[in-house]
Amino acid sequence: MKTWPVAVLAAVLVGSVVGSGVRSSAADPKTATAEHLRKLEGEFMNAAAVRGADGYMSYYAEDAVELPNGADAIQGKDNIAKTMGFLNNKDNQLVWTPVYADMASSGDLGYTYGTFEFRSKDKDGKPVVGHGKYASIWKRQKDGRWKVVLDMGNDSPAPNGT
Repeated sequence: MKTWPVAVLAAVLVGSVVGSGVRSSAADPKTATAEHLRKLEGEFMNAAAVRGADGYMSYYAEDAVELPNGADAIQGKDNIAKTMGFLNNKDNQLVWTPVYADMASSGDLGYTYGTFEFRSKDKDGKPVVGHGKYASIWKRQKDGRWKVVLDMGNDSPAPNGT
């Protein structure tokens, strides 16, 4: 999950680009690749930017688990969704970059990890920027679509030069 303080961002990495969006997340297991997961990460992020919490959550499996920074695990898509309302605030922007992706040889399970940046405003309206790392585990569902089944993230210092 892409997390930044749990109270603000109890989610990571880790919707759709247009409409329901998960159409492009289906892949033949014989052709599923790490590059496919990187593409899904981009669609996932765009869905969150365009559709907020609904877009973000559309990439989660029903039985997903979220491991937020400094808090207990959150089990189940419905419970995770309760923590994602901050994505509907246009002052909040979550951007993440997959650094690495890999796919099981079976073509039905893979993972990504990378960095994220969360921009928001404090109570006085001043910009706040948080940074972190995340890891997401993706699983091909029975209908062929890829969904996040486990997501976690943690805060990090700002990268050098920012």
